[in-house]
Amino acid sequence: MKITNADGTIRALSNRHVQMIAIGGTIGTGLFLGSGSTISKTGPSVMWVYLVLGFFFFLMMRAIGEMFYSDPTQHTFVAFISRYLGPSVGYFTGWTYWIGLIFVCMAELTATATYVKFWLPNVPAWLIEISFLLILAGVNLTAARLFGEAEFWFAMIKIVAIIALIITGIFMMVGHHPTPLGQASIGNLFHNYQVFPNGIANFISAFPMVFFAFQGIEFVSITIGEAKNPHRVIKKAVNETLLRILLFYIGALIVIMGIIPWTSLSPDSSPFVQVFKLAGYPAAAAIINFVVLTSAASSLNSCLFSAGRHFYQLATEMPVTSRMHQIFGQISKSGVPAAAIVLSAILVLVTPIMSLSAATTAVFTVVTGISSDMYLIVYTLAMLAHRKYRLSNDYLADGFKMPAYRITSPLTIAFFVLIFASLFFIQADIVGAIGAIIWTLLFGGITFAHQARLRAVTRS
Repeated sequence: MKITNADGTIRALSNRHVQMIAIGGTIGTGLFLGSGSTISKTGPSVMWVYLVLGFFFFLMMRAIGEMFYSDPTQHTFVAFISRYLGPSVGYFTGWTYWIGLIFVCMAELTATATYVKFWLPNVPAWLIEISFLLILAGVNLTAARLFGEAEFWFAMIKIVAIIALIITGIFMMVGHHPTPLGQASIGNLFHNYQVFPNGIANFISAFPMVFFAFQGIEFVSITIGEAKNPHRVIKKAVNETLLRILLFYIGALIVIMGIIPWTSLSPDSSPFVQVFKLAGYPAAAAIINFVVLTSAASSLNSCLFSAGRHFYQLATEMPVTSRMHQIFGQISKSGVPAAAIVLSAILVLVTPIMSLSAATTAVFTVVTGISSDMYLIVYTLAMLAHRKYRLSNDYLADGFKMPAYRITSPLTIAFFVLIFASLFFIQADIVGAIGAIIWTLLFGGITFAHQARLRAVTRS
């Protein structure tokens, strides 16, 4: 039975769609490609980093989930920021988050071209990028259910690859499989174990790296507005998804370091490729390239879905008489915000043009870093909105409540602030952190001034 929301969107996403969207949106190139660099900095203690960050992301998702449980008709968590922190903060957050999503889409689109060129080196990058963007934009424009199916299978490929790695690793470690680096053994994790093997600075720098690997887990909340049985889905998605993600991450890391002593692991190539090659699979590089290609396509698909819903949300918050509301605040016959998705996809089309200039690529790298750092500010605002929700008439005493709220809420906010502060101690992240502050001050100031003028016009 088809369930249609009041705004015309269709609740077509089942629990399996939502679960896989959440898992697929978080497990990506950060694990398949970037984990080698993180392990090289901290060794086996990197697992503590994943556990600590996983705990705080769980708390953040419980806070967002609690607000969605009270009102599952909303399409984005930014709607709650507007409701509880005011339209000015919501306007600032909505535009900031949407722009950040566009840059994430652009980065993932660039990645897809890189991975395809592994097999087709003579095909122009711009042609690959346009082809992928057209296909995935078409998927998003057709129906939410088709998007959900695509994400389900994209995520399944990644999960199969991780399970294959874990099973291979268990057999190698149980049998003490000999390798050119010694032998596979769980004891490799504890040999000369230190919490700070390369100094406390490297350990601290691992936190932002792992934070950005988890970034995107909030995408699951954006599917709630189009999910069947939203109250049941919210609980399962928040409570079960992060646990599964941690199991996959921790399981993969244990296997990687059990087979390859962490001091011998190359930070410059995929640890998955290194493990499968040691296991005697020469085609490992091609297999993992296919997996990360689907991972990038999955992230691009989710980004387009999220960007379309966020721009639609921005449009609906504009005056009904405005052109933006009339064009982008509408739902198509297929139950999706088609105009908002199309605009987002058109902006992502800038990517093929950027690939023609090295200077543009350098600027893009800086801007992407800034937009990533902005997510810390957005997450913090979501937590502050949740605190206001708890004091509002919307609060459900018997709802899906954040555990130990009085302690965990301020603790999570403080943790996000500490992560942002740590960026200033990492050379590569300083520019992005400063850029995020400048953006907040400049765009935030412009936003508040604009909203003040609107209120003055309304009163007059």
